[in-house]
Amino acid sequence: MSDAMPFILIVDDNSTNLSVLSKALKLDGYKVRMAMDGEDALAQVERNPPELILLDIEMPKLDGFETCRRLQANPKTQGIPIIFMTALSDTANKVKGLSLGAVDYITKPFEQEEVLARVKVHWRLKRLTDTLEQQVAERTQALQQAQLQLVQQEKLSALGQLVTGVAHEINNPIGCIVGNVDPLQDYISDLFAIINLFREKFPQPGTDFEEELEAFDLDYIQDDLPKLIQAMKDGGNRIRHISTSLRTFSRTDKDHKVSFNLYEGLDSTILILKYRLKANVQRPAIKIIKDYGDIPEVQCFPGQLNQVFMNLIANAIDALDESNKGRTFEEIEANPNRITIQTEVSGELAIVRIKDNAKGMPDEVRAKIFEQGFTTKGVGKGTGLGLAIAHQIIVEKHGGTLTCHSEPGKGTAFIIKIPSPA
Repeated sequence: MSDAMPFILIVDDNSTNLSVLSKALKLDGYKVRMAMDGEDALAQVERNPPELILLDIEMPKLDGFETCRRLQANPKTQGIPIIFMTALSDTANKVKGLSLGAVDYITKPFEQEEVLARVKVHWRLKRLTDTLEQQVAERTQALQQAQLQLVQQEKLSALGQLVTGVAHEINNPIGCIVGNVDPLQDYISDLFAIINLFREKFPQPGTDFEEELEAFDLDYIQDDLPKLIQAMKDGGNRIRHISTSLRTFSRTDKDHKVSFNLYEGLDSTILILKYRLKANVQRPAIKIIKDYGDIPEVQCFPGQLNQVFMNLIANAIDALDESNKGRTFEEIEANPNRITIQTEVSGELAIVRIKDNAKGMPDEVRAKIFEQGFTTKGVGKGTGLGLAIAHQIIVEKHGGTLTCHSEPGKGTAFIIKIPSPA
């Protein structure tokens, strides 16, 4: 709280009163300006608002009551304490002045000591009020940040538990399948070897046996069965890769930063969202274009960083789906849906750009997208927390920046910059 003396405006049509009050206040260290009537006072307040006003009631042109009413009606000046100075000491006038917003009354003829005492009290009250308002604003902001962090932690925890559980359940049976494919392939090869040896030793086993072999089309089975086994092995390895990506995406963060390969986070996120990239009845597939530069591992919280990647890529898909409404497949294929992901190192920063070729957004929307509670999505489709949390993760948790560049008709790009070890 500042100890600087306040600037006080004295409003009175009596020049003697102005002179006496001005001299007394200045001797006490206050900065003073004077006005002879209400209109002059309003003009001075508009140019240079004071911290406190001493206001006479009975004045020509514009009396004190009307001047007070106008000051209180203006949001810019309604917080300035007003002390009335008047010879009208009856209760009705005092009630009227206080109801208009004045904080006190000084009855004429006034004593200088009383004026100084009242000014001092109301200046202290004003300072305390301002300090309290500032503290409330700071606590409100801190509460909002805590709410964001709590929501983020809850989402990460729930998502991590779900994905880890699914990955664990997948791992056990798929490990069994993939682990038994090679022995199965060996057994089948041994059986085919025995069958071939039998056919070599007994070229004419009899009509019944030959008819059965012909019905089974043994030659085709010998050719196709190894391909089926290999396809099963490839499918199992694919599922295992998905399981690994799920664990990479949902890895639990420690209480300190760890080394992490950004490509693993990006690729695992893309794989998890792959089902949303496929063509549907409304649009062709969305193409992911990877333009990865050579980035070393960065010190970060991988789980939180993956959440940012998920949010930005999912938002890009949403934007493309929205921009495709009302367009034909032919129109979309002329300008195919695509999301471009670029990475690079610039100085001591690792940079990730996630850009779509959707319809973009106007400046007034772009300016608000990181605000808590703001969303462009319909009712029930967006919480307004995703980008606010993403911004908090990058800026507060990683000491980086998250910015957005967008232009109507030319898509949107989000740029992440986080410190990278030299």
